[in-house]
Amino acid sequence: MQPSDLALFIGAVVVLLAVFLARIGTRLGLPALLLFLLVGMVLGPVGFGIDFNDLDAAHAIGFAALVLILADGGLSTNWKDIRPALGPAALLATVGVGVSFAVMTLLGHYVLGLHWSVAALLGAATTPTDSAAVFSVLRGVALPSRLRSVLEAESGLNDAPTVLVVIALTGVATGESQIGVLPLLGSIALELVGGILVGLTVGWVAVKIGRRINLPSGNLYAIAAMAWAVTAYGVGVWIGVSGFAAVYVASVMIGNGDLPYQHTTRAFSEGIGWICQIGLFVMLGLLANPDRLTWASVGSGAAAGLLLTFVARPLAVLACTTWFGIRRNERFFLSWAGLRGAVPIILATIPMASHMDRADKFFDVILVLVVVCTCLQGPTLPDAAKLLGVVDPQTAKDVTIEVAPLDEIAADLLQADVPEGSRLAGVRIRELRLPRNCVVSLIIRGDRSFAPRAETKLEQGDELLIVVPQGQRRYVVERLTEIGRGGRLARWYGLRIQAE
Repeated sequence: MQPSDLALFIGAVVVLLAVFLARIGTRLGLPALLLFLLVGMVLGPVGFGIDFNDLDAAHAIGFAALVLILADGGLSTNWKDIRPALGPAALLATVGVGVSFAVMTLLGHYVLGLHWSVAALLGAATTPTDSAAVFSVLRGVALPSRLRSVLEAESGLNDAPTVLVVIALTGVATGESQIGVLPLLGSIALELVGGILVGLTVGWVAVKIGRRINLPSGNLYAIAAMAWAVTAYGVGVWIGVSGFAAVYVASVMIGNGDLPYQHTTRAFSEGIGWICQIGLFVMLGLLANPDRLTWASVGSGAAAGLLLTFVARPLAVLACTTWFGIRRNERFFLSWAGLRGAVPIILATIPMASHMDRADKFFDVILVLVVVCTCLQGPTLPDAAKLLGVVDPQTAKDVTIEVAPLDEIAADLLQADVPEGSRLAGVRIRELRLPRNCVVSLIIRGDRSFAPRAETKLEQGDELLIVVPQGQRRYVVERLTEIGRGGRLARWYGLRIQAE
C-alpha cells in the first residue's frame, strides 16, 4: 500500500472511531472532544507509536482549524436571538477576559509558584471558553435563548483578543519583543476594531453577491459561505488586523443574510466544524506525550483548573453580568458553563512553535487543566441547569426552514418542518396568516403527501413546501418561527408586506 493510501485509510478509520466515540460521549455527558484527544494519545508514541513532533505544522493546523470552527459558529448564530445578549457577551469577551487573565496570573504566580511571564501566559491561554464543548453537552437541555446566546456569543468573541495576548506574551517570554501594558492594550483594541470592520465589509459583500446570483446547486451556496468566511480571515491577516474577529463577524452576517439554502449551509459548516475538531484534537493528542507528564505538571494543571473554575471564572462573570439584570442563579450557571476546550490547547502551541524554554511543560499543564475542567463540569452541566432553575421546559424547538430560489417566477420555495415540541402542531393553515400570494403548496406527512386546505391542521413531523414571492421571504420565516414558539396567537402581524 502506498503511503498516501495508507494515510487515507488510517484517517478514515480514525474519523469513524471518533464518530462512534461522539455517541459514547453524549451518553456519558462528556464532550466528545475529550475522547478525540484520547484517540490521539493512544495513536501516539506510547500507543501505536506514531511520532508527531512538527510544532510549526501543529501551530498552522491548529489556527486553520480554529478559523473554520469560528466560521461554523458564526454561520449558526441567530442574530435575532443573540442581539439582546450582545452586551453581557461583549463584556465577558473583553472585560471578562481581562479579569480572568489578571486573577489567573496572580494565582499562578503566588499560589502555583510560576514565574511572572509563565503565569501571565497561563492566564491568557486559559481565558477563552469553547462553544463546541459547551453545546455538545447542552444540546438536549432547553435553556432560555438569552442565556444560551450569552454563552454562544462570548465563545465566538473572546478568541480574538486572547490570541493577540498570547502571541504578545510569548514574544516577551522569548525575549523577541518588549511591550508595555498600555501599548499592548492599544494594539489589541486597534486590531479588534479593524477585524470587526473587515468582517462587516466582507460579510456585506458576500450577502449582496449571494442574493443576486443563482447557483446551480444548493451545496455551492454552502461552499461559497465558508469561502467568504475564510476570505475575511485572509484579508484581516493581510492588512494586519485580527483575522479571527473578521471571520466570526463575517460568518454571522452571512448566516443571517437571508440567503438561499441557509439550512444546507449550516449543515455543511457543522460537518466541516466536526471534521476540524476531530482532526485538531487527534493532532493535539499526538503532541501530548504521557511519558512526558510529571507529577508536578499534573498537579499544577489540576490546581490551575480548580482555581480557574471556582475563582477566576466566577469573578469574571460577576464583574460583567451584574449590570444587565441577569439573576444570581443564571450567573452561577454562566460561571459553571465556562468550559475550556480546543482554544486553550491551540494557544499552548504558540510558545512551543516559538521554542520558548520549557514550552512542552507549559503545554502539558494546559492539557491537564482542560481535561480536569471538562471532566469536572461537562457531566454535571445538565444537572446544574436543572438545580439552578435555568431550564425552560416551555422552550420549543424552532422550525427548520430551507430556501431555494425559483428563477423563472421571481419567487422562493421554502421547505419548513414541524419538529417535536413546536407549537405549529395543531395550527390550521389559515391561522398561519401568511401574506397574500404565499401558498402552502404541499404537506409531506409520513409516507404520503397532499395539497392542504385552509382548515388542514399541522401535525408534528410535517414538512411544508411554501411558495413565497421574493420580497416576503423574511416576513414568512419570522411568522413561522414565532408561531412555532408561541402558538397561533403569537404576535399578530396582519397581512402587511415587508420589503427586504
